Amino acid sequence: METALYLPVKRFLEKLGFTVKGEVGGCDLVALSDGDPPVVVIGELKLAFNLELILQAVDRAAAADEVWIAAKISARGKGRESDSRYRNLCRRLGFGMLGVTSTGDVEVLVKPPTAAPRRDPRKRSRLIAEHQKRKGDPVAGGSTRAPIMTAYRQQALACAAALSAGPRKVRDLRAADLPDAGKILLHNVYGWFDRAERGVYVLTEAGRAALKRWPQTPIDLTGAAAP
Repeated sequence: METALYLPVKRFLEKLGFTVKGEVGGCDLVALSDGDPPVVVIGELKLAFNLELILQAVDRAAAADEVWIAAKISARGKGRESDSRYRNLCRRLGFGMLGVTSTGDVEVLVKPPTAAPRRDPRKRSRLIAEHQKRKGDPVAGGSTRAPIMTAYRQQALACAAALSAGPRKVRDLRAADLPDAGKILLHNVYGWFDRAERGVYVLTEAGRAALKRWPQTPIDLTGAAAP
C-alpha cells in the first residue's frame, strides 16, 4: 500500500528539518519548515511512477513552495524512474522525485528548484493552518479507506471525551483548552452532540460510538462549574 512509502519519505524530509504530517488537505503529506513564514512542501505517493502521480502533483502545486513525488523503485530497474523523459517532465514542472527502495531507503532522483512561485496563497494558508492545528501525526500519508483524522475531528473527539461523563456547559469546555467548542457543538457535523438546554450539551450514542473507535484521554473539568 501507499502508506508503506510514508514513513521513509517522512524520515527523509525530517532529516532536512521539516515537520511532516500525513493526509493534510487532501495531500498525502505536508511538511513545514520552522521559519516564519514556513516553507510548505507537499508530497504525493504512489506505488509506481505514473501519469496519475504527475497529475496529482500538478493539482497540489499551487499551494506549495516545493512538490515531491515518491514511488517504489521497480525491482528490475525498468520503471518510470529509469525513463529520462519522465524525469525531464518533473524537472520542467519543477517537481522533486524520490525513489523508495525495497529496504525503505530513499533516493533523490530529481531535485526541485530552489525557489518556486507561490500561486495560490489561500490554499497555502489553509494547509499551514490544518498542519499546525493537528495534534501529532495521526494518519499515515496515502491512507484512503479510513476517515481522515483532521484537526477538526480531533477537537470534536476532545469535546466528546469531555461530555462522556455527563452534560457540560460550553463555557466549561472553552475553559478546558477547547476554544472552538461552541462552534463544534452547535454545528454538530458528525451527529455526536445534542443540546440539553441553552448552552449545555450532552453526548449522543453516535458520540459514544466514536469514542470507542477513537479512544481519548478524558479532559479534567474538575475546576469548571457544574452545569
